[in-house]
Amino acid sequence: MDLPFIVATLTRRGLLTPGRPIRVASQLNALRRWGWSLAGELRQAAARDPGRVAVVDENGATLTYQELLDRSERLARSLRAGLGVQTGDRVGLLCRNHHGLIEAIVAAMLLGADAVLVNTGLSAAQLATVTEEQGLRVLVHDAEFAERVLGLPAELHRVDERRQEELIAGAVPGDRLQPPERDGRTIVLTSGTTGTPKGARRPTPHGFGPLVSIIDRIPLHARDTVMIAAPLFHTWGYAALQVSFALRATVVLHRRFDPAATVAALTAQPCDALFAVPVMLQRLMEVPPPQPRPPLKVVAVSGSALPGNLATAFMDRYGDVLYNLYGSTEVSWASIAGPAELRAAPTTAGRPPHGTRLEIVDEAGQPVRDGQVGRIFVGNEMLFEGYTSGAGRESRDGLLDTGDLGRLNPDGLLFVDGRADDMIVSGGENVFPSEVEDLIARLPQVREVAVIGVPDPEYGQRLAAFLALRPGETLDPEAVREYVRHYLARFSVPRDVVFVKYLPRNATGKVLGRELRRYFG
Repeated sequence: MDLPFIVATLTRRGLLTPGRPIRVASQLNALRRWGWSLAGELRQAAARDPGRVAVVDENGATLTYQELLDRSERLARSLRAGLGVQTGDRVGLLCRNHHGLIEAIVAAMLLGADAVLVNTGLSAAQLATVTEEQGLRVLVHDAEFAERVLGLPAELHRVDERRQEELIAGAVPGDRLQPPERDGRTIVLTSGTTGTPKGARRPTPHGFGPLVSIIDRIPLHARDTVMIAAPLFHTWGYAALQVSFALRATVVLHRRFDPAATVAALTAQPCDALFAVPVMLQRLMEVPPPQPRPPLKVVAVSGSALPGNLATAFMDRYGDVLYNLYGSTEVSWASIAGPAELRAAPTTAGRPPHGTRLEIVDEAGQPVRDGQVGRIFVGNEMLFEGYTSGAGRESRDGLLDTGDLGRLNPDGLLFVDGRADDMIVSGGENVFPSEVEDLIARLPQVREVAVIGVPDPEYGQRLAAFLALRPGETLDPEAVREYVRHYLARFSVPRDVVFVKYLPRNATGKVLGRELRRYFG
């Protein structure tokens, strides 16, 4: 990435403002010695703004950047001295959004250990598999998960919240930490909507490039107050934390997402930005709008497609502040849509940010024409380093396969049609469930909808639509089918329309298709 662009973007976002020379020198030295990992970003922020509030928990408790760093260092020393954690070990984190999770991630990285971010929605059996496959030495977990970890191997060190506080308080004084021989990696587990999640090794940034790619398109600024509602164990929530520390922002965290509590916090703090996943926006739209409106400048979402007219409805209530990032655990980001693009095309994934390459190719790897659906390949500085199992993803000329299908319109806007393995063939016709979902989601009676493919003895596969209605609303299955028939081809009409109280989702808000397929045996 070219230096003039980096300097211009950092200046525009307030990161190159003058400061006390000794603090600026200390900040740059922290990055030089510790790099751009989360531990390095925390160190640079503490060096430049030691007294600035780093984290506000839901009960109002605050920690400054210096306090957060001190606690993380003490935990790291205790993990090394008391539990024998060394460079190259793996530390699992089974925690919701709170400062203790951040301290544990940073502590692992300070030792050169890998931090494995564990989805809080995993079952006990899945957790046992992850523990074995990832070779965890220590599992840091919230107290609420005590029963879930009971069946894990006896040799695994378990650290609950009380034990974590004891380790921090009992740290050996004077045991100084030095940069490890190798950087600790962040291992993010894939969403696991179809089975046991895989561990994806995330690279450590090597400079300002990844930060600049994001904040050039999403107008976040130094010292903003940022609420991260997306789970920190998810790629998007973790990325939000990295960006926030780089900006020396104040981060607001709640353990669980509650729409009313979130709206209250956005106003009370007050927050300049909110990081969330799309289903959270749907929930925010179901509570009374706040008066006055929160002073939000940015609402950044990622993790799944924006359904129906959610983008425009949300901006009608909260202002033109919505930014939608399309990416994945494997490719980090591919494109970003801003408010103007979402106003013009509410389901677009936007355009690639600076330094990102995107191609739509056919099965032979050849670029397709505008409007034609193909496989989405992406290249940027933060492509993942492979799965911990040793497996990788198909790549072409430095571009990685996202596993998604999509198309570009003549204006260069990307539209994602869904996962390649979600596309179904019904009676010889290719059908994308996402197109049908978007259409049904526009019905005023529908709260949320999922469309999946199920086996069919005559056509091979057929579409099944699962609808959760708004309170007090009713719909007739045939009316739904007739509505779809009016706008789409006959092979896109769902043969089955099933009404449910809610859609089963994982902890990051993705619909669990395997749970829905159980309706059909």
